Amino acid sequence: MQIQKNKNLVLCALFVALIAVGAFIRIPVPVVPFTLQFLFTTLAGLLLGGKLGATSVFIYTVMGLVGLPVFAEGGGISYLLKPSFGYIIGFIVAAYITGIIANKVYNPTYKRLLVANFIGLAIVYLFGMIYYYIMSNFYLETPIGLFPLFLYCFILAVPGDIVLCIVSAILAKRLIPIIKNNRT
Repeated sequence: MQIQKNKNLVLCALFVALIAVGAFIRIPVPVVPFTLQFLFTTLAGLLLGGKLGATSVFIYTVMGLVGLPVFAEGGGISYLLKPSFGYIIGFIVAAYITGIIANKVYNPTYKRLLVANFIGLAIVYLFGMIYYYIMSNFYLETPIGLFPLFLYCFILAVPGDIVLCIVSAILAKRLIPIIKNNRT
């Protein structure tokens, strides 16, 4: 039992580190560069399951909010006031839901992994866009309409994350059996 707890602790810590590193790995694409945070938060859910995956993302979030510079633009409690913070909240919820969906079966199919990933992607964007809209319109007083919000916070950003959904499904399909065999 203690060995299992230690393995879970190590895996959670590994994903906290990967998510933090992923915030700084920027892939330059036209219009909206994106990071690998989504890849690692999704993999946390797929490989660790809902509870441990979400725990990893939550720990990462707390580390950033207490001031460690692990977010894409640093860290600190003031990050709560950034319109983009909703995406980080979405990462926590998405890791949990993605992990629950993917791990309902012992060895999930590519189809199950992709469905879980796309549901997670929808959750991240839902939380991100709602938070962005609220913060921009009601706190920062820099109003953004629904069309510009949808254009800049979804249409221009989502293609890269769709690719990451596919990449994470491929990686998870190969890694889930290895992790599950080593966790028992």
